[in-house]
Amino acid sequence: MTEKSKQPMDRNKEIYRVTLAGGAVNVVLLLFKFVAGIAGHSAAMVADAVHSLSDLVTDTIVLVFVRISSMPQDKSHDYGHGKYETLATAIIGLALAAVAFGIIYSGATKIAAWLGGEQLEAPGLLALWAALLSIVLKEGVYRYSILKARQLNSTAVEANAWHHRSDALSSVGTAIGIGGAIFLGQRWTVLDPLASVVVGAVIVKVAFQLLRGGIGDLTEQSLPDAVEDEILALVATLPGVDKPHDLRTRRIGSHYAIEMHILMDGDMTLREAHDKATAVEDLLRERYGARTHVAVHMEPSISSSAPV
Repeated sequence: MTEKSKQPMDRNKEIYRVTLAGGAVNVVLLLFKFVAGIAGHSAAMVADAVHSLSDLVTDTIVLVFVRISSMPQDKSHDYGHGKYETLATAIIGLALAAVAFGIIYSGATKIAAWLGGEQLEAPGLLALWAALLSIVLKEGVYRYSILKARQLNSTAVEANAWHHRSDALSSVGTAIGIGGAIFLGQRWTVLDPLASVVVGAVIVKVAFQLLRGGIGDLTEQSLPDAVEDEILALVATLPGVDKPHDLRTRRIGSHYAIEMHILMDGDMTLREAHDKATAVEDLLRERYGARTHVAVHMEPSISSSAPV
């Protein structure tokens, strides 16, 4: 097996490892939260348990889609399958949004009932302990996942990391709501569903950010201006390569696609021109990764004797 073929496999193993670690935590919290929410009569904790269930679903999505995205290019996918990882990011965003709106609806229904005179049952201490445990575990999983996502340049793992962080944030809101409902007396039991609504709003924001990035990549959104400026500056440092222009960029999963035009002396031989273009490709792949797709169109400079 060549070194080039090992790299995607090693990357996939790391993605599987971090995703499975998060999945194990999600299973533990899912069971504990549902028991605590039902036994402790806490709407906020049940909502938090549903959020953990969505985390488990997105873990599965990451495992499946990252495996597909690592497949090499074939006759039907000339540019490889990297977009499947981006698709996973968008699906996670949609799942997160659906969970958020469900949480908001459930909490709003209970608040409306309370405003109508219905007495809400105060949650128990078990629900509060479940929320505190969730904060600690999910924040730890987030920090581990986001570190790995940046090391592996994986948008899907990063999206999943933010899903873990949103769960930790929802547990903070849940803990505040449950604690207030327990310790401030019967008049304040509405804090429990109120906390679930606030948590849902926070999750909506995270979901929107994930969707915006995922849809942007799927619709061929260009790379950030800072990256494009760096590309042009890098190419311009090569001797014999002038005025890189007509730059077009996009993401294909975890790697970049770069296309550009460059000016060169029209009197140089075809071999020399080919070597210059290869030097451009090698420079960009050295900077942005071996899987970077680079296409260079060569043009003779105006000063050359060759026709433009």
